[in-house]
Amino acid sequence: MLEGKKAKEAVSILIKTYPNAKYYLNFNGALQLLVAAIMSAQTHDNVVNELTPNLFSRFNSVDDFANADVDELVKYISRVSFAGAKAKNIIKACSMIKSEHNGKVPDSMDELVALPGIGRKTANTILINAFGKVEGIPVDTWVIKLSGRIGLSKSNDPEEIEQDLEKVVERKAWGKVAYVLKNHGHEICKTQTPLCSKCVLNGICERNGVTKSG
Repeated sequence: MLEGKKAKEAVSILIKTYPNAKYYLNFNGALQLLVAAIMSAQTHDNVVNELTPNLFSRFNSVDDFANADVDELVKYISRVSFAGAKAKNIIKACSMIKSEHNGKVPDSMDELVALPGIGRKTANTILINAFGKVEGIPVDTWVIKLSGRIGLSKSNDPEEIEQDLEKVVERKAWGKVAYVLKNHGHEICKTQTPLCSKCVLNGICERNGVTKSG
């Protein structure tokens, strides 16, 4: 694992390299973000973005989702992984929002993670992108992968990785660093063959788990 100074340097370089990094799902408002985020687990972003326009044309309120028929909802999100389970979670989450939160998506970590289908990563995502509240760092697949590879964390546990990152990422960048790492993964630090010779972290990165590179 990189020492604190080296880890902070690595993060700083990446943030400067990807100044336009941003959240990757299309949404308008907290409800759409919540639904899209539930759909996105273990599913490519482009698939979710292709499905949501039709979905949100048919279901555009908390009531619509809370009263939805599972089978009909599944038809709209059938291309996502575990569509049936996600449809049920969306309906249950919106039913709770309707009954417990006056029909408004809650804006606190504790209330969000109490909803079906919402873990800490998704809650952080909603807080940051819908409410402008930065309480932590969303830890998705790319964050887990690159944090270990670069040497920012030696844990595979998302909450431990989040804690490690919070020590080396300036708080003002907590809401952005996940998307920076995702961009870096797509462009350079690829899953199978990372392009280490072209990487801005060449000489800093620990390359943990890398057996071949470009």
